[in-house]
Amino acid sequence: FSRRGLLTSAAAAGSAGIVGATTGFALGRGTGPLGTGAGDGGPPRRDLDGANGPQTEPFFGTHQSGVETPTQAYAHFIAFALKPGIKAAEAVRWLRLLTADAAALTQGQAPLADSESELAVDPARLTVTFGFGGKLVALAGKEHVPDWLKPLEKFSIDRLDADRSKGDLLLQICGDDPLTLAHARRMLFKDSRSFAEVAWQRDGFRRAYGSSGEGKTQRNLFGQLDGTANPGPGSEDFARIIWGQGTETTDPVFSARGEPPADLGAHLPAWMRGGTTLVLRDIAMNLDTWDKADRPAREFSVGRTMDTGAPLSGKDEFDVPDFTAVDERGLTKISQVAHIARARDGLGPEVQIHRRTFNYETGAGGDSGLLFASFQADIERQFLPIQRRLAEVDLLNEWTTPIGSTVWAIPPGATEDGYVGQELFEG
Repeated sequence: FSRRGLLTSAAAAGSAGIVGATTGFALGRGTGPLGTGAGDGGPPRRDLDGANGPQTEPFFGTHQSGVETPTQAYAHFIAFALKPGIKAAEAVRWLRLLTADAAALTQGQAPLADSESELAVDPARLTVTFGFGGKLVALAGKEHVPDWLKPLEKFSIDRLDADRSKGDLLLQICGDDPLTLAHARRMLFKDSRSFAEVAWQRDGFRRAYGSSGEGKTQRNLFGQLDGTANPGPGSEDFARIIWGQGTETTDPVFSARGEPPADLGAHLPAWMRGGTTLVLRDIAMNLDTWDKADRPAREFSVGRTMDTGAPLSGKDEFDVPDFTAVDERGLTKISQVAHIARARDGLGPEVQIHRRTFNYETGAGGDSGLLFASFQADIERQFLPIQRRLAEVDLLNEWTTPIGSTVWAIPPGATEDGYVGQELFEG
């Protein structure tokens, strides 16, 4: 058997394979559901009907996206620690670079240095939100660092990991497609190599896009509806509670909680006008011990039903809880130490937050928990009154443990010819 014969046989077999593959492709394209129907040998038509990939969220504007934006399916939080010796001028270059690339990626455009530009085509509602820590702000001058931009006070329930409770710059990267998210994360990480190192990072998830109707409250890994009491995006409540200032709306409508003050953001420094504050808590959830709690025990601990999320005093998820309602035995339907009561009962209309939460788990038998991103105009007046009460007593503490905690200043949005943080460094 000669070498020439071997090569000739292989070539013939290869040709037959190519013909077969080509024939199969042509037959497959034809008029089938994936075909163009043209039979012209061109690429199959891309069906975008109902696809989420082309959808975008604005990047530039008065406020940063990723706060009032309807919460996406996936999130990646990455905190950076500044390299030693970084000065204000270098921080500005970094922020300009991050802003330019984040702006491009969120609109489905590849940044200049993107070597995998095809991965940028489908933004799938990608947003990138910047958070500043005290050390980064101090580069512009220590006088610009607000008093509240520091670690929270210590709570008895905390078991904080120091490695998950630090950082100088936070990027909250959210979107409805995990591949798009991974690509954006890598691009922004590459932008940061010369200026900072990764302090910590954590992935989070919710229901996948299209799994449930738009606007439905998400569930956490305990199976609870999570976020029922959030202020509505675009509402006067949201403008006051999160952005810290009222709008010029005539006869504004407020939730059943009452009218929140219109000056909750008055304490924010000038460079933060149009921004807000973020407290990010990493809360470990003990699913194994939660498994042992029956449904009545779970509902008693939360103060809501597991199926509909209705308060135990009502019938529907958005019913206003009645903390004085009693059952046929004369006992209050919602325990005074249930989670909903501790987070709400007796607190004024200003004590509200906007929570953007994402679940996480690291595999069977691994870590499970909740990334609790709390946005509010004033940490002292809004977040801390709730957190102090929950730390004092809350039945849910039996199954949850805070293991990470950071505080961030969320600057206003950027203009198209500017960058995030420009008011701080150039204002």
